[in-house]
Amino acid sequence: MRVDMRHILIVAGDPSADRHGEALITALKKRDASLRISALGGNHLQKSADNFLYPLVGVGGFGFWEPLMKLPQLWKAWAIFKNCLMKDRPDIVVPIDYYGFNVHIAQRSRQFKIPVAYFVSPQVWASRPGRIQKLAAVVSKMLVIFPFEVELYKKAGIPVTFVGHPLIERLPPPGTEASVPTIGLLPGSRRGIAARHLPILIQGAELIKKEFPQVRCVLFRPEEIEESFYTPFLKQSSWIEMTTDPSYEIRRSLWVALGVSGTASLENMLLGIPMVIMYKLSFLSYWIARTLIRIPYVGIPNILAGKPIVPELIQDQATPEHLLETARPILSDALHRKTIRDLLLSLRGTLQEGGSSRAAEEILAMIA
Repeated sequence: MRVDMRHILIVAGDPSADRHGEALITALKKRDASLRISALGGNHLQKSADNFLYPLVGVGGFGFWEPLMKLPQLWKAWAIFKNCLMKDRPDIVVPIDYYGFNVHIAQRSRQFKIPVAYFVSPQVWASRPGRIQKLAAVVSKMLVIFPFEVELYKKAGIPVTFVGHPLIERLPPPGTEASVPTIGLLPGSRRGIAARHLPILIQGAELIKKEFPQVRCVLFRPEEIEESFYTPFLKQSSWIEMTTDPSYEIRRSLWVALGVSGTASLENMLLGIPMVIMYKLSFLSYWIARTLIRIPYVGIPNILAGKPIVPELIQDQATPEHLLETARPILSDALHRKTIRDLLLSLRGTLQEGGSSRAAEEILAMIA
């Protein structure tokens, strides 16, 4: 091993961060092929990193209590990370989103006097503003993907750069509607989230099918979850198709997408797909969330627009019947769909292309 090789450590704990990490490595290597990159993450980082340390993606739960069940795996990941700092010291650590674990990654890195470039801000603007002060103490620079995040970190005294959103690089251009009414089901990229939302989405699709017999329904499966996971849910709904659709060819032809908030809703926005956003937590998790959330919307399209341009069905509103009610006007009115589509695509301009490339340039400048 060449001792002059610069060493970067990337830590990603969820599927979207894992994909962002892969794109970041591609951008880094394009600029300096001699870089040595280690990673904790998922399948995408495993393929692209020089030294894959631990499969962290899939370990964390969702909500407030579920992650406690994963503590043994998290402790193992933590031990591997600490061992890397001591025995194979990186020149910089790059946590991606995933605040609960990555804030500790940043804290320990700072103790070792290793710079931290935090790529993709946790949603501190949505809840728990006290997290910003913790980040201020340990982060060398925030590399944010939404323009409104810049002022937030500046006020906290954290060096920050708006690099743009990595999704724009990865997605194809918006497509045209399918020739038949087509709905997409997007239950989430984590098993726990998917298991909670799949029954509601499938029952909602069944109600839509009764009212719109010609409708086609496609369930989009993330690559991280095997097909057999979905089989029990679809046992009584064999008419629903399932695909991973890596090229987004089916996805961008949808008339309407039904799914959870998160990365999927941003993808839909960038593709101009009308959607209904839903989310349901356990009673205790929802009660706690209600006391912490500081913004009126959960979906990124509505947050960026500052108004409800797509329906949100949260907790008790997240029912099959409400899915039908909100999807009905979208499916039955072409002009209404076009209006929503145009509004969504207009928001694309609020973001900036080149997220991974600009993040790579910032990271390399920090260790030059």
